[in-house]
Amino acid sequence: MYSNIEEFIREWNQEAGTTQKVLDALTDASLQQQVSPDDRTLGRIAWHIVTSIPGMLTAFGLRAEPVAGADTVPTSAKRIADTFRQVSTAATEVVRQQWTNASLTEIRHVFGMDLSGAALLSLLIKHMIHHRGQMTVLMRQAGVKVPGVYGPAREEWESRGMKSPTV
Repeated sequence: MYSNIEEFIREWNQEAGTTQKVLDALTDASLQQQVSPDDRTLGRIAWHIVTSIPGMLTAFGLRAEPVAGADTVPTSAKRIADTFRQVSTAATEVVRQQWTNASLTEIRHVFGMDLSGAALLSLLIKHMIHHRGQMTVLMRQAGVKVPGVYGPAREEWESRGMKSPTV
C-alpha cells in the first residue's frame, strides 16, 4: 500500500506506460475482436480503460475531467491510445494536486466498500491491469503482435533468436 503520493505516481507511471505500449499496438481492425457476441470487443475494453480512469477518480472524491464522447467507442486505435496518454497524465496531476499523503489514510465509502485512499489508488491500478490482460488475449486472437508486459512476449523471444519458454 502507498504511504505517500509519489509511491502511487511511480507505480502508476510504470503500469500506465505498459498499458500505453499495449494500446499503441492496437490496429483499427483489431478493435472489433471479441470472445463472443455477449462480450466486449477489444475496442470497448480499451476505451473502458481510458474512460474509467476519470470516472473512478471522481468516485474517489477527486475532481477529474471526464473523457469527451465517453459513451461512443472510437473506431480509431490511435485515438484510443492518444486519449489514454492524456488521461493517464491528467490522473497523476489530479492526485498530486488534490490529495496529500494524509489523504491516503482517509476512509471513503466507494463502490459499496469502505476503503482508504491508498487502497482506492491501488484499485485504480489493478483495474487497469485486469483489463490490459483481457486485451492481450484478444490481441493474439486478432493477429496483433502483443508487446511484452512483465517480460518478453513470445514474438520478442523469437526476435532475439530464442525459443519462448513454455513453462
